[in-house]
Amino acid sequence: MNYQQLTEGKRYQISALLEQKMSVPNIANAIKCHKATVYRELKRNRQAKRYCPKEAHTLCLTRRKRSAKYRIPTKTINYIRTLIEFDWSPEQVFNVLRLCGVPVSHEWIYQYIHDDKRLKGTLYRHLRQGHKRYRKGKRTKDDVIKNAVSIEERPDIVDTRKRFGDWEIDTVLGKSGTGLIVTLLERTTHFYLIKKVNSKSAIDVTQATIELLMPFKDHVHTITADNGREFAHHATIEEALDTKVYFAHPYSSWERGANENSNGLLRQYVRKGTDLREIEDGVIHWAMTRINYRPRKCLEFKQPAVVFKEMCLAA
Repeated sequence: MNYQQLTEGKRYQISALLEQKMSVPNIANAIKCHKATVYRELKRNRQAKRYCPKEAHTLCLTRRKRSAKYRIPTKTINYIRTLIEFDWSPEQVFNVLRLCGVPVSHEWIYQYIHDDKRLKGTLYRHLRQGHKRYRKGKRTKDDVIKNAVSIEERPDIVDTRKRFGDWEIDTVLGKSGTGLIVTLLERTTHFYLIKKVNSKSAIDVTQATIELLMPFKDHVHTITADNGREFAHHATIEEALDTKVYFAHPYSSWERGANENSNGLLRQYVRKGTDLREIEDGVIHWAMTRINYRPRKCLEFKQPAVVFKEMCLAA
């Protein structure tokens, strides 16, 4: 029989069956659990030979709160808060912590943000979904992008980041109804391209993508996108740039983590809720230049724009 933690309801069942002088093995059969579970429950939660289900459940919750997985060091919590305030997603934070050997799940981070909001905190404002809670769900038929090729079919060499010319694409939203910014990032050099468009329509995003990458057409092998409807015209992009577009798994932003990270840097210059109609193209270009000439640790503190130019000349 698989191990399951006792619920409060089962504790009341145990109490009632004990009053009927039922043996522990029979109680276990009645509530469908192992007899060792009942023995352990009585040993840990019975007080002065008296078993109270309400008190037993309270003791259980107290122990659970004190368990190792709930004892997140204050230093780690402060680090998580900082990364969330930099507009990192919980998945990004989780993966960074995982690489550092810190066992904090992204679900715990979402719950922490939820609790922070309940206490009048503002961390939730840094989520891409704003006030909405994290949720998983099935995409409707109308939301499915036709002929989308999964990231699972993407060449393995893309994962190694050793080949020059594999890109990630995303969008950064402004104030509702004021347009968005199309962002592209080359995975090896972290070179970053951005362009403001007037709407989230697939036509506008497709046109902007082609305009951004056309000067580098010879250095575009693949593009990896999320499942947003703005990338529905991926076939047009593939034909214009002679490339292949792949789609990440739903709710898996870490599969395009480099682009997500650079989008966080962009937020330093274009804040959330900005009316993009008031932002001139010159400001967008200035922000792109600042980001591309910022030294990156992953490039041994070289500048993406410099490394990208060197790779283009060497290719």
